[in-house]
Amino acid sequence: MGELLYSIQAIDPVAFAIGPFVARWYGLAYLLGFIAASGLAYYFAKRWKVDFDFDNLLTVLISISLGVIIGSRLGFCLFYQPAYFLASPIQIIAFWDGGISGMSFHGGLIGAVVGAVVAARLIKMPVLRLGDLVLIGTPIGLGAGRMANYINGELWGRVTEVSWGVVFPAAGPLARHPSQVYEALLQGLLIFAVLLVIALYYAKKGRPPAAGTIAGTFLVLYGCVRIFAEFFREPDVQLGFLLGNWLTMGMLLSLPMILAGTFILWRVFKGQREAE
Repeated sequence: MGELLYSIQAIDPVAFAIGPFVARWYGLAYLLGFIAASGLAYYFAKRWKVDFDFDNLLTVLISISLGVIIGSRLGFCLFYQPAYFLASPIQIIAFWDGGISGMSFHGGLIGAVVGAVVAARLIKMPVLRLGDLVLIGTPIGLGAGRMANYINGELWGRVTEVSWGVVFPAAGPLARHPSQVYEALLQGLLIFAVLLVIALYYAKKGRPPAAGTIAGTFLVLYGCVRIFAEFFREPDVQLGFLLGNWLTMGMLLSLPMILAGTFILWRVFKGQREAE
């Protein structure tokens, strides 16, 4: 399969260790995501002249962080291995077991929405407005998380003969698409660039966009790029293909995101037309 065409993934998943304390790239990706989302939310709240002080920020950060962590874990258990975890519910908290320690983005999103609803009520802010604020920086965490997946040698792509293919030792000797990198570029860099342009546009105007503008855009973009990336990603081992050799659980779970985002944007544009 070509001399020196393929690289072998061999990066230590441990970023650094200080005595008994071990920091892994995946954990640092989560931390970066929370910092980016909260920091940009606070910054643009000021630029948009939205009432959002530091106490509000802490309330939102704690509520959504808990929602993401709990939701992503429960989502993995229910979406990908429901029979196993219903038979052994204690294993839901077995984060230390590599074989069953997965997390689900879509479950994390549901948890984040629940956390955002709770936080919005506590700080008395419309939930779509809060969603607009916290989602600006969210793609940074998503991109970092996908790169952490690459470093961990997990969630690899399908077998390929392209020259930039990568051999993941845990996946066998064949080169595969580095689909984690594709997703990092699409879910991270691309979506962040689009949302940042929207956020900066309204920052220059000194006012916020119509509530739901950024939230709806995020949902549509993520759903679309996730479905696209799934054509290069190896299906989750727990389920494989759901239909033929193309439909995956990741695609199926992304469709409601596109529909929800489209509905939100339709409401936004409808409200703007009626206001004119």
